[in-house]
Amino acid sequence: MATEELMEEMDNEGTLITLEDEEGNEVDFEFLDVVEYEGEEYIVLIENDEEADEVVILKINAIDDETEEYNSIEDEALLETLFEIFKNKYDGEIDFT
Repeated sequence: MATEELMEEMDNEGTLITLEDEEGNEVDFEFLDVVEYEGEEYIVLIENDEEADEVVILKINAIDDETEEYNSIEDEALLETLFEIFKNKYDGEIDFT
């Protein structure tokens, strides 16, 4: 599964992923984690910018065994739930203030 390979590859802190924004600009994100919720997987990223203060959570959709895409999540309640799962997982390790 591509996500398992992603997790192994990104085991080292500071792994970067380059994604395109809505305008087609490339933006570098630092990989933080993969969160599982109700049988789905979500990638947690933060923009690779010293001033970045928000995480980005995207739904992982497997295209095939080696390819996956990341999709925006419109459901605010789902985003809050996923962020809470992420925060609880790293409670005491990351300062979320």
